[in-house]
Amino acid sequence: MTKARFAAVAWFGLATATMQPVAAADLGGNCCTDLEDRIAELEATTARKGNRKVSLTIQGHVNEAVMVWDDGFESNAYVVTNDNSRTRVNLTGDAKIVDGWKAGFRIEIGSRGANSKRTTQNDPQGDGALSLDLRHAYWYIDSKSYGRVSVGLTGGAAESITETNQSQTKDVAKYSDQEDAGYGLLLRNANGDLSALSWRRLIRDGGDQAGEGRRSPLVKYDTPSFGGFVASAAWGGDDFWEAGVKYTGEVSGFKLAGGVAYGENTAIALDSISGFACLAQGADVDASGSDARCHQVGGSLSVMHVATGLYVNAAAGQFVDDLITDGLTFAGTGADDTSTFWAIEAGIEQKFNALGKTTLFFQYYEADGGADARRTLAVGDGANPFAGGARIFDTELTSIGGGLVQGIDAAAMAVYVYYRHSEADVNALSGTTGAGALDKLELEPLDVVMAGAIIKF
Repeated sequence: MTKARFAAVAWFGLATATMQPVAAADLGGNCCTDLEDRIAELEATTARKGNRKVSLTIQGHVNEAVMVWDDGFESNAYVVTNDNSRTRVNLTGDAKIVDGWKAGFRIEIGSRGANSKRTTQNDPQGDGALSLDLRHAYWYIDSKSYGRVSVGLTGGAAESITETNQSQTKDVAKYSDQEDAGYGLLLRNANGDLSALSWRRLIRDGGDQAGEGRRSPLVKYDTPSFGGFVASAAWGGDDFWEAGVKYTGEVSGFKLAGGVAYGENTAIALDSISGFACLAQGADVDASGSDARCHQVGGSLSVMHVATGLYVNAAAGQFVDDLITDGLTFAGTGADDTSTFWAIEAGIEQKFNALGKTTLFFQYYEADGGADARRTLAVGDGANPFAGGARIFDTELTSIGGGLVQGIDAAAMAVYVYYRHSEADVNALSGTTGAGALDKLELEPLDVVMAGAIIKF
């Protein structure tokens, strides 16, 4: 009899003894049959495992917020799912095989009501809103001595490698992943005209910072922990690979966490979701019939002083589109084939009141984007200074901000509010070949305030 079944028997036995003392004292008759029927009815209406061999844990969180924005000519407020760590349900489980070995699984489903990184001035819900997405679906074999092998949809060795953060801001205001807080909003020029191009497209085209990995179908190996270090390697079809190392530990009163990873890919973004994508190469490389080719490196470090709660997070990454200047669009132009970023967060996290920890923080972010053959500016686009079409030649984006997170331990909850001011410099190349003129886009800055709460279960 399992613990859960034993507890149910004990509870119903106590209830029966309290409510019907005479029947409870009579050990004959139908008392046991009646008790079994009641337990069966309880089990039929309760979430439970499919078998008694594999454990099952259900957890997750809800993360919703109000996002207020001002693009220089228009301001508004939207109710959004905070995509820094969107609302989700997570199912995990494992089972012992023999001593030192176990098998397990993870299935995680995300939920968006209105997407904080897809909403635009014309769409308060954003592309993909009111939707569910599969974030993880994999099984693994784990050995205390030899490490873990995972197979399925999950993050590779570079997943979250540029986002190491030991403070409460990691779930609500990522310092290095800026796109999640309002960067779906469209660029606006100095005259107030809207572009079809969003802010997030200025960051390595897809919005993920240079050096950062992503979830995709893969095979991954993680070593056991050696003195706080864990090394990882991952491979996915058509073809990409990543390798990296992460560290967690405490030294002389400081909690330390960090990591670094390198990866290469030959999959064109239009054809595959394998790993980080060679996004900027786009149709030019695809039409040539050759493989794409890109590589990246990224890392981050988080240091927190245990006694005072003072901390600093820092991250940086570089992404190179090896073929970007070999295509028709940028051949011979001297266009930049490299995207880089660096970011820092500093703050203090202490229990200043009985509710829970309070985090006060400041953030700075800077990204330089390379040329982008996939992002065109059509004739008449609000950001296009030319009479004809144009392509993005290079970009620079900076963001500065700060805010507060207040934990509420009794409810496994945190409430937050933060502000960011963003500015961008973008150069565009006119025409469809490298013979065109180069000009700077005149763009308005963007201000965003995000206020909401995350509650975990």
